[in-house]
Amino acid sequence: MSVAEPRRIVLFRHAKADWPQVSDHERPLAERGRMDAAVAGRKLADSGLPFDLALCSTSVRTRETWKLAVHELPHRPKTVYEERIYEASPGELISVLNETPDDVHTVILIGHNPGVQGLAEVLSDSAEPEAREWMRRRGFPAAAFAVLSFDGSWKSLEPATASLDSYWAPSE
Repeated sequence: MSVAEPRRIVLFRHAKADWPQVSDHERPLAERGRMDAAVAGRKLADSGLPFDLALCSTSVRTRETWKLAVHELPHRPKTVYEERIYEASPGELISVLNETPDDVHTVILIGHNPGVQGLAEVLSDSAEPEAREWMRRRGFPAAAFAVLSFDGSWKSLEPATASLDSYWAPSE
């Protein structure tokens, strides 16, 4: 693949978590979260994007979200569970994405807010108007995802180098 071809990043926030008496990292999905994760997986499958790599936070709720969503996809991409995604800032998430091998075309990153929403905002220098408006109005609720594209190598990814192509969030 040539680095001149657009690359895609899907930023996927974990589904709704429960609040049992456990550490934040160990919080599981709530029943609503389990349902929304599967619906999000079907929407991701409908996008037709061929995911090459999944980068997933190590928290219980992100791992559960990904397990339910990936089950809906026609092809299971290689998954890397990355500790640095948990509680990461947009800059830290860019650093993780900068390490992506050049033979990878499409990455899905399963993470947390405020980092995921912040990253979508920081990266996008342009946007499909409807996607920007939906994200502005809805924020980045649990199980939402945004699809961004950019040209160049993963090492060249930095603020204001991507376009927000689409956005989806579950109904309230």
